[in-house]
Amino acid sequence: MMNRRTFSTALLAGAAASLAARSGLAATQAPTRARNVVLVHGLFADGSCWADVITRLQTRGLNVTSVQNPLTTLPDAVAAAERVLARQDGPTVLVGHSFSGMIVSQAGVHPSVSAVVYVAARAPDANEDYTELAKGYPTPPATAGIVFDGDEGRLSEAAFLRDFAGDLPEAKAKVLYAVQEPFHKTLLAGKTSAAAWRSKPSFYAVSTQDRTINPDLQRFMAKRMGATTIELASSHLSLISHPDAIAELILQAAA
Repeated sequence: MMNRRTFSTALLAGAAASLAARSGLAATQAPTRARNVVLVHGLFADGSCWADVITRLQTRGLNVTSVQNPLTTLPDAVAAAERVLARQDGPTVLVGHSFSGMIVSQAGVHPSVSAVVYVAARAPDANEDYTELAKGYPTPPATAGIVFDGDEGRLSEAAFLRDFAGDLPEAKAKVLYAVQEPFHKTLLAGKTSAAAWRSKPSFYAVSTQDRTINPDLQRFMAKRMGATTIELASSHLSLISHPDAIAELILQAAA
């Protein structure tokens, strides 16, 4: 027979176990703040295009890495992002600008990715032909400015200054033009087999003055993914002309 002391001890132990179980459940359900941010650049650029955003994120205590996208094939580009993701310790926000939205959509299914952010970026569904999707909207002016040297493509200086970086000071835009990384034609033939935005919290920054990706196409993709969306009166390079707003959106995704 259980005496009063034994009963009290058992009751307290049961209560403690129940409290521990509830605390453990709460811990597993609580959202985890990301400690890392991985940034991926698109066409006509290199990893340095994120410099102004990087400084803002670093001052807020985040570990930030900018991927140097090889711009050769989509599998190569995704692999480069995945290698960087594999080096991260803990939850990571994956951010893509422009073409690299394709990379975010594919590589974003990585288990360490806690949220995905698209900055005036392509956001295809799995196995979707982005080129066909874009045909439903007016062709952006920058398309006519792409020139090829064999298999390598780049923007002409006139198109770069007018249609890609139109709201930047000319001197700064010329520096960016000087360091643009040519892309290979085979890169444009790639098609994603995954859409990370279907399973991860998603965020989108629309550039309303964009002459590289149609703003209404951006709005469509953001709405389709149910993304937390901001709109910026910006050229395609909002990450440079509006670094505070882009950094704040990334911080929101990290939180």
